[in-house]
Amino acid sequence: MEFFCYHRDRPGSLPLREELGEEHWSYMDRYAKRLIARGPTFADDGETPTGSVHIVDVPDPAAARAFAFDEPNQQAGVYRDVLLRRWHNVLGRTMWDFPGGRTGGGNRYLVLGLGAGRPADPDVPAADRDELIAYGPLLSDDGTAWLGTAALVRAPDRGTARALLAPDRYAVVEVHDWEFGGRR
Repeated sequence: MEFFCYHRDRPGSLPLREELGEEHWSYMDRYAKRLIARGPTFADDGETPTGSVHIVDVPDPAAARAFAFDEPNQQAGVYRDVLLRRWHNVLGRTMWDFPGGRTGGGNRYLVLGLGAGRPADPDVPAADRDELIAYGPLLSDDGTAWLGTAALVRAPDRGTARALLAPDRYAVVEVHDWEFGGRR
């Protein structure tokens, strides 16, 4: 089962995040073969971390909760909250399979559309398929209720990234600067 996990940083937690860097990497190394995508989000300055995205394939919701809440930064209080939702990998690939690669031109964004009710954007937007790094619906643990859409996309700017999701179909749409994660 695939799960989308977004840890949002607690304000002022950057020194603790930096101190725990190796512990975080070591923890993620244990899941390397199960990760579909990963990477930090950033403030408008492009340098200050604001969160951490992980899309992981684990056996069940209990394993997903263990992944999200046993993470060293979470345990130490770096994060203020965690968005954890079942997810469906509509593209059927990992971020490492993205043709643009880690550095292939353009900005990268996390686009989160949160909503309830009738699903919005269930299919991959055809016009943006080549720019999508990861794309899929956010679902309830049992996979029956649509709760939103999550996408990692290469785009020239935030407005273009935001336009990926249908206007007025979501209660909230967030756009965050994002970059490919993993050890360098």
